[in-house]
Amino acid sequence: MTDGWLVLIQQAFGLLFSLDPEIWSIISVSFSVSFAALLVTLFPCLILGFLLAFRRFPGHWAVINLVQTLQSVPTVVIGLLAYLLLTRNGTLGDLRWLFTQKGMILGQMMICAPVLIAMSHAAFTSVDKRAWETCRTLGAGWLRAVWVVCRELRVPLLMAVIAAFSRIVTEVGCSMMVGGNIAHITRNIPTAIALETSKGDFAQAIALGLVLLILSLILNFMLGVLRGTAQPRSH
Repeated sequence: MTDGWLVLIQQAFGLLFSLDPEIWSIISVSFSVSFAALLVTLFPCLILGFLLAFRRFPGHWAVINLVQTLQSVPTVVIGLLAYLLLTRNGTLGDLRWLFTQKGMILGQMMICAPVLIAMSHAAFTSVDKRAWETCRTLGAGWLRAVWVVCRELRVPLLMAVIAAFSRIVTEVGCSMMVGGNIAHITRNIPTAIALETSKGDFAQAIALGLVLLILSLILNFMLGVLRGTAQPRSH
């Protein structure tokens, strides 16, 4: 049994290092879609998180609770909503994004937005508001002052980005429903792992799983380095 697993792991590494076209096509789709969804969503969500922390308005508490609730909604439910929006008779049906990468990006934006807003709101709430007030008093523009506050909170904000990216790059339900798992077009790492496991092709599934594991290690290493540089040095 152990020898069998060793053979599978060797085959998995072989697929990765031999630059197998099918494997790397799946990896390319997965990362391009998830990075696009994160980049499009990032700055608007940070601004919304900032506004929720620094501004009060009617219904403020309800909006915060809604965002916090949405970040725990199962991805398959979000996938169903995105599917209904993109289907021919849906609100966005004229875009013809169903079973395309654009549709997957939209679905993943809907998944990562609540995570980014909720976690950035928590980070901005913890900051000393005098930093913002000082910047504004010294004549800094609104965006410049926001940038200064974001620099002070770079570690928790990076944690929010990592959490959001991890949620979308590993989700299966939304990608399967909106993307359709079409080879070389919408098949990403999680949907490919599910497919190959059901077919009994464990070597390819392990190879793709190793990609996600390596990504997790890299992101956590980057976060650790950033935490270390943010620590005040003792004299």
